[in-house]
Amino acid sequence: MSPRRFAMKLKRLREARGMTQDLLAKRVRVSRGYLSRLEMGRHDPPLSLLRRLAKELRVKVAQLVE
Repeated sequence: MSPRRFAMKLKRLREARGMTQDLLAKRVRVSRGYLSRLEMGRHDPPLSLLRRLAKELRVKVAQLVE
């Protein structure tokens, strides 16, 4: 999956759950700035972060990256 496609999916899922960047960042233990850069497609998250994101967004890791 391209970083841009992942970024759009992450943002869409976060917004669908009614979460702010601040809230999701706190729950997955990253800075809001880093989460923002993920949503802009500037970073590829490590697997450990993908797992935490998937858990908070109530999806499977595979759904997050497909």
